[in-house]
Amino acid sequence: MNDIIADMLSRIKNAQKVYKAEVRVKYSKICIHILNILVEEGYINGYKLIKDDLYSIQVYLKYYNEKPVIKNITRISKPGKRIYISNKTLWKASNGLGLNILSTSKGVLSDQNARRLKVGGEILCRVF
Repeated sequence: MNDIIADMLSRIKNAQKVYKAEVRVKYSKICIHILNILVEEGYINGYKLIKDDLYSIQVYLKYYNEKPVIKNITRISKPGKRIYISNKTLWKASNGLGLNILSTSKGVLSDQNARRLKVGGEILCRVF
C-alpha cells in the first residue's frame, strides 16, 4: 500500500457508515497530525496509539443525534497528482462549514490556521 492517508480516510468513512464506535488504522506520523486536527476541530472524539507487533492507531468516532459528525471526507492530493495551493488562492471547504487539511512548511495545518499564518502547501484532504 502506498497511500496511507487515503487508507485511513476510507477506513474512517466506512466505519461511520456502519456506526462503529471506533476503528483501527495503520500508524504514520502524518496520520497522527491529521487526527490531531480532526480532534481540535471536533470531528472525532480522540485516538490512542496501540503497540502490538506493529504500531496502530485506535480512532474514536463521533456521532451527533445518532448521525456521523463527518458527512464526507475525501483525499484531494494523491501520490499520482499532487495539488498545491498558495495562501491567497486557498478556498474555504463547503462555504466555510468544512475543513481543508494542508501540509505546509509550518507543519500539517487546517485551512483556517494556514490563512492566519499566511502559508500555502499541499492539500491533503477535505472534511465536511
